[in-house]
Amino acid sequence: MEKLTGCIEVDLFGKEVNTLDHPEVVRFKKLLEEVANEYNCKLLSFDIDCGTVSFSFDSDELTAHILKLFQNDTQS
Repeated sequence: MEKLTGCIEVDLFGKEVNTLDHPEVVRFKKLLEEVANEYNCKLLSFDIDCGTVSFSFDSDELTAHILKLFQNDTQS
């Protein structure tokens, strides 16, 4: 049975940032890959659409940690 993972979507860039080869997007993807490596997991998906980045990992622990960070950020 295939394990389902959650996908995180974040409005991170302006709408004009819309390609995977945009320098800011490349830097952000590299950061996510480095974090995944620290958690001994993989970045499973990564996409950009009009400034909104969507990504997922094969680690529920890392996904939960990122969601908590976003939740804490919106509460402050």
